[in-house]
Amino acid sequence: MKAVRFNQFGGPEVLEIVDLPDPHPGPGRIRIAVRAAGVNPSDWKKRAGLMDPELPQTLGHEAAGIVDELGEGVAGVAVGDRVFGFSDEGSAQAESAVLSHYAPIPPSLGFPGAAALPTAIETATRALDGLGVGSGDTLLVNGASGNVGSAAVQLAVVRGARVIGTAGPANQEYLRSLGAEPVTYGEGLVERVRARTPDGVDLALDIAGSGVLPQLIDLAGGAEHVVTVADFVGAREYGVKFSSGDTDGRAVHVLGEIGDLIESGRFSPPVAQTFPLADVAEAHKVGERGHGRGKLVLLVG
Repeated sequence: MKAVRFNQFGGPEVLEIVDLPDPHPGPGRIRIAVRAAGVNPSDWKKRAGLMDPELPQTLGHEAAGIVDELGEGVAGVAVGDRVFGFSDEGSAQAESAVLSHYAPIPPSLGFPGAAALPTAIETATRALDGLGVGSGDTLLVNGASGNVGSAAVQLAVVRGARVIGTAGPANQEYLRSLGAEPVTYGEGLVERVRARTPDGVDLALDIAGSGVLPQLIDLAGGAEHVVTVADFVGAREYGVKFSSGDTDGRAVHVLGEIGDLIESGRFSPPVAQTFPLADVAEAHKVGERGHGRGKLVLLVG
């Protein structure tokens, strides 16, 4: 099969499309013919040598496609089904991938839209679960217009929370369309939030990692009411919970729940910006520039 791999650390130019043996699913897992695979910031961090030291490395932890092989003991899914989910092997940017956690693709979604979902909704749900967000809570989401942030906003609204979200001026209306009350980030954030809710907020979620944990602690009334998924150093410094799938367990239950929310119009997936698999280096360049809204997705086959 064709797959993305790199044999040395460096810039996007080290990425290659190589031939690798077809994978086969172990017990409880399935293999898909990949039609689309998500690209995430962890991909270019790995490529730059900032995470895993091993070489060579493949990439990709989320994908959507068509089931073509079942592992032992698998039930509830059949060859030919359209599914999306996570690949623990980290090689989903390929023509075939083994999925460890998966769910049917919602009928209204194509493969690119489905591949854009897993990381965003799992990260958002894990953080909301960690905070205990529920009906009647007022939640501040810092960095609310990106893929994870927009998922967190919508999922919190579904839970019955009032959501205040920070974003740049260009994304204020977008946040409003998701059900959030938008405020701009930057100097004066505390005052702008208190103008909307004088007593502060019940809970705060930091998606952006933009150095605002002290302000979020102030607004939420204590570090115990704040979770970050982006600021590991700040979390240790200020006593804030850092949410990680490695330590908290992944909220994979959301894969099976998101379909009903999408089909009922209560959740809008991120818009996918697509690239052919062969153009993975260009996808990395676009992602590292950090501009624009939407999810980067590789098209396969």
